[in-house]
Amino acid sequence: MRVGERRRLGGSPVEVTALSFGGAAIGGLYTQVPDGDAAAAVARALATGMGYFDTAPHYGAGRSERRLGPLLRSSGAVISTKAGRLLRPLEPGEGPDDEGFVDEPPFTRVWDFSADGVRRSLAESLDRLGLDRVDILYIHDPDRHEEQVYAETYPALARLRDEGVVGAIGAGMNQAAMLTRFVRRLDLDVVLCAGRYTLLDRAAGDELLPACLERGTSVVIGGVYNSGLLAGGGTFEYAPASPGIRAEVARLREACDAYGVPLKAAALQFPARHPAVASVLVGCRTAAEVDENAAMFETGIPDALWPELDRGEA
Repeated sequence: MRVGERRRLGGSPVEVTALSFGGAAIGGLYTQVPDGDAAAAVARALATGMGYFDTAPHYGAGRSERRLGPLLRSSGAVISTKAGRLLRPLEPGEGPDDEGFVDEPPFTRVWDFSADGVRRSLAESLDRLGLDRVDILYIHDPDRHEEQVYAETYPALARLRDEGVVGAIGAGMNQAAMLTRFVRRLDLDVVLCAGRYTLLDRAAGDELLPACLERGTSVVIGGVYNSGLLAGGGTFEYAPASPGIRAEVARLREACDAYGVPLKAAALQFPARHPAVASVLVGCRTAAEVDENAAMFETGIPDALWPELDRGEA
């Protein structure tokens, strides 16, 4: 597989690269990232062929957007952001949100999936990015707002697409069931599904990916390491991994070792094999992480390994 291979999103004019850059990490997810490291990571991503960068107001309370915009302004890269959380300045005495991002700017998140909220969110994102448009706009984590998506949020995104303000629209979540309903009911170009189509969790393969193939909706897959466990860490879905999950990871690693393939390479390439998947999104904090992920994505994997990894699926 090649990092820079381009694939079109649904029926839109937007094309993304097979491996893409997730902007949560440089927003300070779990650990502080110096400006220089963030800039070096983005520059290296462009050099390796990554041509699609995803961000959101949620990522570091605007820090990810503020960092990415100036770094990508003249790059020609495809950029996506999200709507669903507006940022409001903290009131005197008000503490920061506890969302896993370190040393955030003094803002709090406010859920807003209204039509006005969508337009305000996009306008504020463009201001932080320093850009006049983004290529893709996602509805972000509407888990508790499904009916409002049908009534207000989606129609607002569809209007923005019709007006040419954005090139493609979609929804991004860490669950597959609601995304499947959206794909079946709405005219989306793309869905971003995090953590639900990995070597350890294949829930999206049951209904979401077949529905996307049927409807012509493209898929971007994030969270391929399941919060770090498949990359050598100890957490699965942001909590200590259970003995059963650890045993499955050991089995997967043993199968990979038998073919001389790093487990990280298999984890990155697994979702890209599905015909509905247009891009695999990976977060990178440093240039070294970019280099490693790019190398893992382009590592040759024998066809005979995949059936071994499918056995005993967790």
